[in-house]
Amino acid sequence: MERPTPTLAHPAISRRAALQAGAIGLLGLGMGDLSRLRAAPASGGPPKARAKSVIYIFLSGGLSQIDSFDPKPDAPEEFRGEFSPIKTRTPGLHICGHLPMLAQRSHRWSVCRSLTHPWNEHSQGHHIMLTGRSDIPPGFDPRGPKPSDYPSLASIAARLLPQRGNLPPAVVLPEKLVHRTGRVIPGQFGGAMGPRNDPFFIETSKYDPNAYGAYPAFRFHHRQGPQSGAGWTFREPDFTLPQGVGMQRLRDRVALADHLNAQQQFLESAAETQSLDRYSRMALSLLSDDKTKRAFDVHGADPKVLDRYGRNAFGWSLLMARQLVETGVRLVQVNLGNNETWDNHEAIFPNLRDFLFPPMDRAVSALLDDLGDRGMLGETLVVMASEFGRTPKIFTLDGAKLPGRDHWGAVQSVLLAGGGIPGGAVLGSSDKIGGHPASDAQTPEDLAATIYEALGLPRDIMWEDTTGRPHRIYYGQPMRFA
Repeated sequence: MERPTPTLAHPAISRRAALQAGAIGLLGLGMGDLSRLRAAPASGGPPKARAKSVIYIFLSGGLSQIDSFDPKPDAPEEFRGEFSPIKTRTPGLHICGHLPMLAQRSHRWSVCRSLTHPWNEHSQGHHIMLTGRSDIPPGFDPRGPKPSDYPSLASIAARLLPQRGNLPPAVVLPEKLVHRTGRVIPGQFGGAMGPRNDPFFIETSKYDPNAYGAYPAFRFHHRQGPQSGAGWTFREPDFTLPQGVGMQRLRDRVALADHLNAQQQFLESAAETQSLDRYSRMALSLLSDDKTKRAFDVHGADPKVLDRYGRNAFGWSLLMARQLVETGVRLVQVNLGNNETWDNHEAIFPNLRDFLFPPMDRAVSALLDDLGDRGMLGETLVVMASEFGRTPKIFTLDGAKLPGRDHWGAVQSVLLAGGGIPGGAVLGSSDKIGGHPASDAQTPEDLAATIYEALGLPRDIMWEDTTGRPHRIYYGQPMRFA
C-alpha cells in the first residue's frame, strides 16, 4: 500500500498557542515571523526513522582529506605532506597520526573517502554541502544569501519534522558562518522556502574576522599563529525572566485566559495574515521549563564531562549538541570554527597539528563516547564534513613562510557514525594522490539522502517554496557501508 505524502498545509494556531501568543504580547517579547505556527505537516506520518536525531558537524574552510582521514604515505613528497599515518582500532584502517583519540574509537565511526562535487569556491561549496544540492540555483550570488537559494538541510528538517516539546526540530550553533569581510555565507537559510523557515540559530560565539579555531586555548590566525583567547566567553542563551517579572507575576498575566479566549477568533485569523515571533512561544515555555533550559547549560556540566569534551568552543558546542538531541531536537548543525577556520592556504601543518586537530579530535571523540555511554549512538547519526577538501599538491603562497593546500571540490573525506552506520567501515576511495574518487564516488545529494533517511523523511515528501510550488528533497541515494 502506497504511503500518503504528508501535506504541507499551514494549520491555524491552536487555542493553547493563542493563549501563549497573548501572554507573549503582555510580556513584550516582540513580534516577528509566524513560521513555527504554520510550518508543521498537518497529516500523514513518515516511516520509522533509523535515528531520532542527527548532529551535522561542519568544518567551514575545507578539511584536507590527505592530512586527516585519507593519508597517502606512498605518494611523492609534494602530495603526502608532513604527517604520518597511524593504525586505528580497525585492522587496515589508517588515519592521520594527529588524530589519536579518533583512531582509538574507529569501531564507533566510518569514513567515506570519495565524496565529490564540481566547485572550488567557498560560497558555492558551503551552499552545496549545507543544502545537499551540487547544482547552483539560478541567480546565485556568492556575496550573500538570496531568496532563490536552495533551503539548507537544517531548514528542511525544521520545516518537515514535528516539534518535540519546547524546542524547534532543528538548530544551528554556535554561530552563523560569516566571511572575514563581513558577508554572510549563503546556504545556511530557508532560501526559496522563505525566511520564516530559517533554522533556529543559537549564537554563543563572538564574531571575529581575524581569528579562528577553538577559543580560548586554540585561538589562532592562519599566518600569525596563536592568538590570545583571554576574555572570550561562550555565551549561553539566557532564558531568565526580565527583572521585576517573577513566575507568579507571569502566571497572573497568563491567568487572563478569559480575556484571551474572547480574542481567540481574532488571534487565529491574525495568525494567517500577521507576523508573530516564531521563537517567542518557545522562549515563554522555557521560562518555566528547567529541563529544557539545562540543555543550553554547558558551563554547569559535570567538570569531568567538560574535561572530556575540552573546555573550548569546540568542546562546549558538541556538548550542547548532545544535550539538545537528548532533549528532543532532531537535527543540530555544529559549526566547528567560524568561516575559513579550516582554510589552510598556508602553514597547514602547524595549524592542523597545534590548533585544529587537538580540540576537534578530543571533542568529537568525547561526543561519540558520550552518546555511546548513554545508549544514544544507535539513534543519533553523526556526520562531519566540509564544503570541500584540499588540493593534493602542496604549494606556497607568495609571501608565505610555510606551505598549504588550496580549495578542492573533487574529493573530500566525510566521517559518519551512529544512526545505523556500522563502525570501522570505509566507503569509496580516492586515487593514489588523493585528488579524485577512484571507486564508489558519492555526492552531496547522497549525503543529504543519508541524513533524511536517518530522520525518517519519506522519499515522496515535498516542501513548498514561497509561491506554493512543491519540491522534492531526495536527489541521491543514502550511503551504504559494508
